[in-house]
Amino acid sequence: MIETSAAPQSIVIPAVPEAVKQARDFVAKAFGAWGLEDYIARTVVSELATNAVRHGSADSDPVIVRAYLLGGRPVVEVWDRSDALPAVRPEHFAAESGRGLLLLDQLVPCWGTRPLVEGGKVVWAELEPVPAV
Repeated sequence: MIETSAAPQSIVIPAVPEAVKQARDFVAKAFGAWGLEDYIARTVVSELATNAVRHGSADSDPVIVRAYLLGGRPVVEVWDRSDALPAVRPEHFAAESGRGLLLLDQLVPCWGTRPLVEGGKVVWAELEPVPAV
């Protein structure tokens, strides 16, 4: 059975590249509990967490990953300590990185950012609720 609402679940990961797997595993578990397919969600949180670790955090900063259902639609958030907003870069076929937000823009119906009162930001993505088979 697919859930229609769920309180936010959170995990705190260290700002190191190896911790991105923890974010993927956390989202997979949440989506599984809701009866939803997690493939797109794992891709989305991987991009958001990677950006938070690389561009939004110092080594000692925590990165917060949240997942919840809002009106039956899953939302994934990643909080970091940087006030700098993410920007979708133009396509550059020879580049080895920098395509993540372009990919995110194609995978989800909507995404955005909001500032945190204490400094930093939240980058969120709303996903389509796809039932797990």
